[in-house]
Amino acid sequence: MELVDIGCNLAHDSFDEDRAAVIEAAQAVGVRQIVVTGASEGGSVKAAELARTRPGVLFATAGVHPHLAREFSAETESVLAELHQCEEVVAVGECGLDYFRDFSPRPDQRRAFERQLELAVACAKPVFLHQRDAHEDFAAILGEFRPHLARAVVHCFTDTREAMQAYLELDCHIGITGWICDERRGHHLKEFVAEIPADRLMIETDAPYLKPRNLRPKVRTHRNEPQWLPWIAGTVAACRGVRPPELAAQTTACARAFFSLPEGA
Repeated sequence: MELVDIGCNLAHDSFDEDRAAVIEAAQAVGVRQIVVTGASEGGSVKAAELARTRPGVLFATAGVHPHLAREFSAETESVLAELHQCEEVVAVGECGLDYFRDFSPRPDQRRAFERQLELAVACAKPVFLHQRDAHEDFAAILGEFRPHLARAVVHCFTDTREAMQAYLELDCHIGITGWICDERRGHHLKEFVAEIPADRLMIETDAPYLKPRNLRPKVRTHRNEPQWLPWIAGTVAACRGVRPPELAAQTTACARAFFSLPEGA
């Protein structure tokens, strides 16, 4: 199977000691390409630099997570705009709204979100979106910009069936993580993940976060890694009533079309 991990925080410092080995382990199980998430000004620069070390295998996004929206400045916007001109940077974001943590004031979150959507319109690249406990405001802002955006994916989707349907109606893609493998809080996703059209569904690890809880044999580390994307694929395939190779082929084709990725290295 060939897989694409559309969201991996590979520039995170938890990978500093063994990043090359982590990439090789992922490649060994069929994860052919990884989109490295940029979630801050500095993190986006690092993600792009990392992508340049593995052409055709690693790609990057560039954006500011809503947790850090209070830090979004004119200088930040300029740095992101420059990054969006780079070939290895394939999407704008991670950007959006997070009212669950409220680490940044909500007005700051909305302002940073709108500015990044404007950047996405200007560079004509897809947007990589984050939403948690902010559906109403998020959908309203996204709806205003959606006709002018190239493509949009609501990454790490954990919300309700109604929210999913609203995003599909906005012509968005949906990214599913190891949250669906969590028997404590992901059970609701299993009930309706089959309703996502095959050409709108993608999978991701969001590593080092959200390690699949159904890994067998169990792994002691708490750090998630892209090598465990097949476990997510298997879980999603079971929920959709298809074989894992079929799910892999569908999500890989979808990811490559969405991010304009070449065939796997």
